[in-house]
Amino acid sequence: MNQITGGELIFEQHSAVRWILFNRPRQRNALTWAMYDGLIAVCRQVNADPTIRAMVLAGADHVFAAGTDIAQFRDFKTEQDAMDYEAHGNQVMGALESVRVPVIAAIAGACTGAGAAIASCCDVRIAAPSARFGVPIARTLGNCLSHQNYARLVALLGFSRAREILMTGRLMDAEELRAAGSVAEVVAEEQLFDRAQELAESIAANAPLTLQATKQAMTRVRNRLFPVEDDADITLISFECVICLRIFGKEWNRFWPNGSRHGGASDLRELFRSQLFHHARLAEALAVEVRSSALI
Repeated sequence: MNQITGGELIFEQHSAVRWILFNRPRQRNALTWAMYDGLIAVCRQVNADPTIRAMVLAGADHVFAAGTDIAQFRDFKTEQDAMDYEAHGNQVMGALESVRVPVIAAIAGACTGAGAAIASCCDVRIAAPSARFGVPIARTLGNCLSHQNYARLVALLGFSRAREILMTGRLMDAEELRAAGSVAEVVAEEQLFDRAQELAESIAANAPLTLQATKQAMTRVRNRLFPVEDDADITLISFECVICLRIFGKEWNRFWPNGSRHGGASDLRELFRSQLFHHARLAEALAVEVRSSALI
């Protein structure tokens, strides 16, 4: 067993299959910046090692990954921070999709936000009955996705279902995922990892160049969904809310009482624009801790 980022990302080798395990169970495996960077590094290692024929992504303690650890958003100070976050996220997802071997996601528990994006990048997904998949940002943090991640979700679920779960903020369970064709199998919780290894070995036994060509071709087809327009305007519309969360702390409840947008986005944006740069000291005084295990 090898560990990077202080044990938050564990990777193991089982026969010709490389396993990547998200390992922050107390935070429901919410992802840190270091874990994202570690994931990119592991993808490069896999591409450089011809003995590896498949890769499996999974999470410790019966949870895949509950999005990005939003405690890190406390460091956001400018609109550029939001833009950089989305750009880096696209680099991570691109690294996963560039892995030359088949990648399997073994999903249990929360697979939400960035966790759902990561699973969407995988070639095959299997799930335990406990799996819950979605991007509930409309009822949690109030941010948005990059164009690329919208396209990945649409490619996985179809336009109608992707639009519906994004707007309702609900999570899909394992049986709905199987019915939608988004996971190949639903496997008993205690058998999930064994089945993922068995499936990975079975796929790895197939013609490697055919598998690699298929991956690249399917990615090119999916990439036709990527809009040609820049998505900076969309990112900034909603990330104003993320920065306000960091800046105004308790004032958040004036605009989103009980997590709902009763006060209206226009009021929140006006608060952001009028206060962010001109009252930095006040903003710092009002900043509060963000729950690191929130689903985003």
